[in-house]
Amino acid sequence: MKKTHILFAVLAVATISFSFTTVQDAALKKSMTEGKDVYEGLCMACHMNEGQGIASVFPPLAKSDFLMKDLDRSINVLIKGQQGEITVNGKKYKGAMPATGLDDKDIADVLNYVRNSWGNKGDRVTTEQVAKVRAKK
Repeated sequence: MKKTHILFAVLAVATISFSFTTVQDAALKKSMTEGKDVYEGLCMACHMNEGQGIASVFPPLAKSDFLMKDLDRSINVLIKGQQGEITVNGKKYKGAMPATGLDDKDIADVLNYVRNSWGNKGDRVTTEQVAKVRAKK
């Protein structure tokens, strides 16, 4: 009888875990779809259609160590902009990116898109995470 209860508990946990993962994956996919629209309208002109950037001018987002290393920093770049020298994938870039003017949802969506495209793999960014970083101003 105990083995039956243990088996049932294991199956229940596996089912709940699978369901949660499916919901999370669906939420990420939806956010990425909306983020792609934001990217194409605002970011693609500089960072290009495959996130490759423009050598020595605009840093790549594809396989970007800078983008993936620090989520709060990435959120701040979209909120406040970026000025001064940065190093991306071992190459230095010195320029300016203006603040985007995006709301928390659009920032989360575009980050979900770029952090899960072109060789990047990141956790889902939520509007709550963006709001928390924005509140730290």
